[in-house]
Amino acid sequence: MNDVITVGMADFKTAVAPILLLTAGLGSCIGICVHDPILKVGGMAHIMLPTANGSLGGNPAKYADTALELLVRDIMSMGASKSRLRAKMAGGAQMFSFPGKPPVLKIGDRNAEAVEQELKRHGIPLLVADVGGSFGRTIHFNVGTGDLHIRTINHGEKVV
Repeated sequence: MNDVITVGMADFKTAVAPILLLTAGLGSCIGICVHDPILKVGGMAHIMLPTANGSLGGNPAKYADTALELLVRDIMSMGASKSRLRAKMAGGAQMFSFPGKPPVLKIGDRNAEAVEQELKRHGIPLLVADVGGSFGRTIHFNVGTGDLHIRTINHGEKVV
């Protein structure tokens, strides 16, 4: 049985196989998982907003641009090769809507786009993106295999 490390909101964790990383309650937030399949190290961040907008205070793990920077740096410090890094993400839902009104803010869409841009900036391929919809997700990331288990309410489960 693998040990499980929980990643909270606006948080990130890195680990070495055979650890599982877990984050629950992804609505408009994004769970981004980055993995070196040869070294079997990786990490997960639970991102709440697209950009820090130059904010010097607060929690850098809250934002796509600053959280991914921290996550990649930590994984690299564990010996990972940037050229081998691969990513998977889930979340980015539109959790609130009002009948007859267009979706407001679209934070989920903006979060997903920001994560994709940051991955491109770092040269990390995005292998899987299970984003959008109007339902939350809980994810488990197996640092050893790179498998991402996505569980939803009323929309099933899958491993990607």
